[in-house]
Amino acid sequence: MHDHPHDDVPTHSFDKQYWERHWEQAPSEATPAAEAAPEAAVAGSVPNPYLVRAAAALAPGTALDAGCGTGAEAVWLAGRGWQVTGADISDTALAQAAERAVGQAVPGGRVSWIQADLVSWEPGRRFDLVITNYAHPAMPQLAFYGRILDWVAPGGTLLIVGHGTGHEAHGTGHDAALPGSDEGSGHPPAEATVTLGDIQRILDPEDWAIQVGQEQDRTLTGPDGRAHVLADVVVQATRRP
Repeated sequence: MHDHPHDDVPTHSFDKQYWERHWEQAPSEATPAAEAAPEAAVAGSVPNPYLVRAAAALAPGTALDAGCGTGAEAVWLAGRGWQVTGADISDTALAQAAERAVGQAVPGGRVSWIQADLVSWEPGRRFDLVITNYAHPAMPQLAFYGRILDWVAPGGTLLIVGHGTGHEAHGTGHDAALPGSDEGSGHPPAEATVTLGDIQRILDPEDWAIQVGQEQDRTLTGPDGRAHVLADVVVQATRRP
């Protein structure tokens, strides 16, 4: 039996109230740089580079962004021909996502937004691409990743971008730049972090072919001009037909 601390019941309550408060306090894209918090470095207007890399080799189809937040990745995909569903527990985040889609002139009907608790929500269909980026609902992190596996269509692609466990190695931390970071520490709570091996172990090789598996530090520059280091864990896999 694989004994791992992240399989425990989360000690943080990542419920709807938590995420509404989080997105209400996060800077919007209209926030002047001088006023914006470092968190804007993470919740900004461009998709993460792992999605850009993955999508370059894929033909547009249907996509689900599980825990889409303010929609940077979902809108980026929709603007490139994908039919996208963005699901998030926070109405505040989804309102900002819808504004982003309008602001970037995404064609009508190309992206839809669903308010959903990813602990219990079922999409009722499968998608050609399922992505999740730093999302951690109110359940063990690996259990969440296990849920979204079922939403990938045969021949479809899964892309997980999560919080790695290497944050403690950086003396300056993340200065609260991370969604769900411990107050005052800038680090994501331990139960929201995973290792590459954790994710690889839930992908049955009979069902999945892993194309990318990496743990990587990524440095972003916040609106305040300071560098913020993210310890990322990234897995891209294809469900075998």
